[in-house]
Amino acid sequence: MYSVNIGEENLSIEVQDQGFLINGQLVQMDIKNLDKNKVHVIYKDKSYIVEFVRFLEEDKSMEVRIGNKTAQISLKDKNDLLLEKLGLNMKSSAQISEIKAPMPGLILELKVSPGDEVKKGDVVLILEAMKMENIIKSPGDGTVKAVKAELGQSVEKNQTLIQF
Repeated sequence: MYSVNIGEENLSIEVQDQGFLINGQLVQMDIKNLDKNKVHVIYKDKSYIVEFVRFLEEDKSMEVRIGNKTAQISLKDKNDLLLEKLGLNMKSSAQISEIKAPMPGLILELKVSPGDEVKKGDVVLILEAMKMENIIKSPGDGTVKAVKAELGQSVEKNQTLIQF
């Protein structure tokens, strides 16, 4: 299963033997690779050449051209969707606003205080869960506005720990 964003539209796509299940409806189309950046698509008796202009692997997005129109597409596969559902999608972003607990646990160490500058990958706290120490790192650069957790505190999954 894939989640595909084309502009503001979000589509759920599953590949099946009979065709594609798009937002719960079976859609049949014929797709043939022309070369590594182009495919030929026949959909509802119309022919389209789809050219993959650019692919950004770090955020799984691409620019495609169909005829003389271009579109920005972002993709999420089943693993991305599962990580997002579990609250573990700590993607880097230019602007971070908070760090949430990825799982229930106990705060063992706090490595930052309000006003501290952090860089992507800096350790901000250590969370004990199921007798294991989990190092929680900053997903991006920012200045700590507030620390919402205390040393020795039990926290729940998705509870806000640090605000930027």
